[in-house]
Amino acid sequence: MRVLGDAVLDLAQLKDITMDDEELMREVLGVLLDDTGSQLLRLDAAIQAGDMPACRRLAHYSKGACANVGAGRAAAVCQRLEQYAINGEIAACSQSLAALRGELDALRQEVAAFEGESPA
Repeated sequence: MRVLGDAVLDLAQLKDITMDDEELMREVLGVLLDDTGSQLLRLDAAIQAGDMPACRRLAHYSKGACANVGAGRAAAVCQRLEQYAINGEIAACSQSLAALRGELDALRQEVAAFEGESPA
């Protein structure tokens, strides 16, 4: 099992799951960023409503999506968010959501750098 939280984007892991296919890497990263953007909105709504079971499910889903492509730091934040939701800690969930936004911004920057370094 890969340790969560070690990198904004682990390109070696991404290359491994895409068999080093740069087009597929771009597609996977695009889907992840689009999906996590909508998940942030759902997470925010769940936290605002105090719906901790929904928050836990969404955090768990996002954790898996991030971990699978090598977005370890975002996955680690999702893991904490999931645990806070299980514990019913709404304030901690809100703080973790803010941290997740920051990690996803960092991920977007990494993706932009990756796309800039790769041939079109």
